[in-house]
Amino acid sequence: MNQIPTADSIRHAIAQALPCERIEVDGDGHHFEALIVSTAFEGHSRIQRHRLVYAALGDRMRQEIHALSMRTLTPRESGAAASRPAGK
Repeated sequence: MNQIPTADSIRHAIAQALPCERIEVDGDGHHFEALIVSTAFEGHSRIQRHRLVYAALGDRMRQEIHALSMRTLTPRESGAAASRPAGK
């Protein structure tokens, strides 16, 4: 029987595999949302970034996690997003 994933267990798995400057995960046990800021994403497309996260989670993506919505940013992108006025 599969263990029900938690936001903390997903956060931990990602942080173990990727050098994260910031990682936030929220969810209800089936559907999760994540904000991940990592230097590992530099030079990668959005699809490549998501693949890095999927690889970090391994079989859990197929067996335990029903849905994971991700926002994957480099530190530079994260700083630019933070400096923009709200709604822009």
